[in-house]
Amino acid sequence: MFDQILGLPAHPLIIHTAVIFIPLLAVGAVVYGVVPRVRPSIGWAVVLLAIAAPAVTFAAKESGEAFLSTMFAGGSPSGPLGARIEEHESYANPLLFSTLGLGVSSLLLVYSSRRLGRMTTAVLVVVTVLLAAAAGFYVLRAGHTGATAVWAH
Repeated sequence: MFDQILGLPAHPLIIHTAVIFIPLLAVGAVVYGVVPRVRPSIGWAVVLLAIAAPAVTFAAKESGEAFLSTMFAGGSPSGPLGARIEEHESYANPLLFSTLGLGVSSLLLVYSSRRLGRMTTAVLVVVTVLLAAAAGFYVLRAGHTGATAVWAH
């Protein structure tokens, strides 16, 4: 399911969506949390991105695994290329979990700001900012190591 889109390898296509949606969610959720006056205008975008970013991240991870098995049917490559791919692959789960956490905290933040008290919202703002930083870090590391694996061989 995750190996091809219209005959092209799915991973290079899907990852570009993740590279857009994850930072948009991170920035949108942080702005939503720390600038209360913009909440009514961007709440809908934060909710949509909180659902889409983890879904796309999961698709990117799965398409990467399919891509690896298609490109190297006999197992993982060895040598410098294998090391670069292994490093790139090592960021998949942390990126997925941090993006999933960011999505959940963003949804809770939007709900809390409309229905719960200020203290709960303040705690969720802190959690969301930390998860946004983590997701931002991992998307940068995954992207950089993926580009290095492709272009440095």
